[in-house]
Amino acid sequence: MLATDISGTTEISGEGIKKHFKNIEPWQPILELVWNGLDARAENVHVIVEDNAMHGVDRVTVLDDGEGIDPLTLKDTFGRFNDSNKKEDATQHGAHGRGRLAFHRICNQAVWHTKCATGEARIQVEASNIKHFAGHILESKVQHRALRKQRSGTMVELAQFTEQLPGIHELREKFSAELGWFLALHPKKRITLNAVPTIVPEHELRDEELLVGPHEFKVQIIRWEDKPTSEKSFTYLLGSDGKIVYKQLSTFNNKAGFFSSIYVTSAWGDEFALEQDLLNPQAHTPSSIEWKKVVRDLGEVAHAMYEEFLRRKAETEVERYLEDGLFPTYAGLDPDQKAWRLENAKDLVKTIYIADPTIFNSGGKKQKKVIIRLLDKLSVSNENESLFEVLNGVLDMDSESLSMLASQLRRTTLENVVSTIETLQRRQDAVHKLRELMNCHHMAVLETPDLQKIIEANTWLFGPRYETIGAEEDTFTKIARRLRNLVPRIDVVEATDLDDEDRSEVTGAQRQTDLFLARKIPSLGTDGKVLYRCLIIEIKRPSVSLNVKHLRQLDDYAGILMKHPEFCSEHMHFELVLIGRKISSADVEISSRLRGQMARGDMGLVSDDPRMKRYVLNWYTLLDSFELSNRYMLDTLRLKRVNLEAATKDELVSELQVASR
Repeated sequence: MLATDISGTTEISGEGIKKHFKNIEPWQPILELVWNGLDARAENVHVIVEDNAMHGVDRVTVLDDGEGIDPLTLKDTFGRFNDSNKKEDATQHGAHGRGRLAFHRICNQAVWHTKCATGEARIQVEASNIKHFAGHILESKVQHRALRKQRSGTMVELAQFTEQLPGIHELREKFSAELGWFLALHPKKRITLNAVPTIVPEHELRDEELLVGPHEFKVQIIRWEDKPTSEKSFTYLLGSDGKIVYKQLSTFNNKAGFFSSIYVTSAWGDEFALEQDLLNPQAHTPSSIEWKKVVRDLGEVAHAMYEEFLRRKAETEVERYLEDGLFPTYAGLDPDQKAWRLENAKDLVKTIYIADPTIFNSGGKKQKKVIIRLLDKLSVSNENESLFEVLNGVLDMDSESLSMLASQLRRTTLENVVSTIETLQRRQDAVHKLRELMNCHHMAVLETPDLQKIIEANTWLFGPRYETIGAEEDTFTKIARRLRNLVPRIDVVEATDLDDEDRSEVTGAQRQTDLFLARKIPSLGTDGKVLYRCLIIEIKRPSVSLNVKHLRQLDDYAGILMKHPEFCSEHMHFELVLIGRKISSADVEISSRLRGQMARGDMGLVSDDPRMKRYVLNWYTLLDSFELSNRYMLDTLRLKRVNLEAATKDELVSELQVASR
């Protein structure tokens, strides 16, 4: 029989509650209820998902053996939102008490059956009136049978589902990703989904002990194979009772592929507080000498673990580079020489990867291929001692890695100086010549025959994604050009398109035509599926400064393309690139659009439509990009700049039209 009525309302409107859960995924309300049980110190949480005859969800129950909900203080728990009555504790996930009401995203009704030291109760909430909770204190004999044999705990029943949940297999993956770190920290706790225990994701565990003065600190470092979904890399401090009293971000958060969680357990943590005050004048704090010493020692331990991880990672990466064809084939060498050269190159790449993996992680396949083949050639040339000096100066190598590299280079024989250095030299010269053209001869440079042949000879200027622009697909190009001509006044040059000092030359500028390149290239999308990447490059004559008019023409052109029947396929993704000598100093719209997309990390992006990306670039950005991306090579190899002061426009154009690949 139901007894004392303890119903009430939450101190926030129903709409206020619902807006907090507007964007959550359907599986997250279930997870919130699991966390509520864990926050209540449950050792076991069991989730049961029951389907109906139509293969939809009929009922979900979440049963835990935690402390239960105190019916005498129900208005301080269910009656609050964003202000949970739970004692502040770094181990608690739902520290604001909101998760219990997330159920409305997936169903209409939630019923809590709970049992604790002060009594037993039943609480019901309807999604249609979510701020109101109907609660009654129960006698033990009418308590839900699932709780009768437990000393305490809570069982939540969800019914009348309005949203489909992911399948059981996917739900188990979500549980593993979201709860795995907690289970790794608390190995005695158990979470099941339809009687199957939640698996802790693959990880490596290392135990250490630190002694700081009279205080002992037990350290557990977990390295995860995959990044935990909801946890960054933290260092946790636990008291002697195993409760987390403090956490701080690890210094290894930005190490690519290295995901760790560090747990430090000590009785020293029993007297920990964020800061000392009148009530806790002797409290240990994050500024304490002992904690600073622990953090320093942890850094050394974690660094050693990181290096071991890198050594294993280097082995895997080098084999992948080999499969991708990034290493030389050594054509013309006998089998024994080929085998020796390949192993030598692999060992060198491994050593450098361990010293600084960003050298290989930050570039595409083309850049990796250039670096690997450059290193291979230099390592067997009469410049291998110089290579050692360069790498020692550029990379932050420890003594062991340095000794390994020196030993490896001493084993190599003398051979020819790598041809890649010559390529880099030629490309650097081309950059300087093109910069000179843009600085001193931009009014005289013509689209045809000057600029077009320069671009065809130096497509590498536009970066790896534009290296295939020389392969023309005639039908696509003709249609794209015809549609371009529908943009009003796209070829008209006005005085406002030129800087003040160039406006006297507006007639000469009008006689030039813009350079237009359009290619349709089979490519792989981000999901791994084959699609057509349709690349369209509009190069404004160097005398023109890009402004809002050109940006609007680019947008108009994008709209025309999207409406054309042949270009409506979801398998066609467009990249429209507008390139000019510079962006007008008087223009604000292009700069504003560029700043708005800056967080995407895609240089020149002004519109991130998935099927119609638009870019605005200037020649100086392209030239600087080459020098910045090759800076360490250019600086350390001390490539000489050519003297261009006396070069004429015709001399520069002639030299640039010779391919510098």
